[in-house]
Amino acid sequence: MRILLVEDSVRLRELLLEAVRDAGYRIDAFGTAGEARAALQEIDYDLLLLDLGLPDEDGLTVLKALRREKRSIPVLVLTARGAVDERIAGLDAGADDYLAKPFNNGELIARIRALMRRAPVAVMPVLDYAGLSLDVATRRLTSDGAEIALAPSEKSLLELLMRHGGTVVAKRKLEHAFSEFGDERSSNAVELAVSRLRRKLETGAPRAAIETVRGVGYMLREARR
Repeated sequence: MRILLVEDSVRLRELLLEAVRDAGYRIDAFGTAGEARAALQEIDYDLLLLDLGLPDEDGLTVLKALRREKRSIPVLVLTARGAVDERIAGLDAGADDYLAKPFNNGELIARIRALMRRAPVAVMPVLDYAGLSLDVATRRLTSDGAEIALAPSEKSLLELLMRHGGTVVAKRKLEHAFSEFGDERSSNAVELAVSRLRRKLETGAPRAAIETVRGVGYMLREARR
């Protein structure tokens, strides 16, 4: 799962980046509406955390444009505009939830999980393949009911492989999913991450295996008996 944060306060942006990453999610962050619009054109995000008081454009304008374009991405508004009529305006503009500043980071993460549970069916909040089950919202991975501990980056790779279970995922697509905006990872970094993930699955998930399709990419499949 990949989150987009739009917040013009550098200090708050850094704090939120840390909190969301610690919760196991990938996140890109920008300080202006223009940067956010460009990122939304390039990447299919699963959730938008949107501040309304942006320097170049009101956040409500960004939100209304998304809804006019029929973009179904869940939007959690983060703003100092806490008055009831302002909250109503944000919800009427298409926000899915509203969190007034200052807020507790624990509540923010809980609201992210809640929005993911209510996300469209296409998002597939729980992925199941080859005995593996990954809750996209909580990032909890189990194999036949037993929990498996993975690093956040490994879970991101596995999520993409599970979404395409039984089919090949191009290495370039994995590189893109493994990285954050403006910090693209090398092929070697992805190969090392896949190798670590493969070893952990061999130990904790005997029914699942990652197959290398030379020159193309990787595929998650049912392990051969």
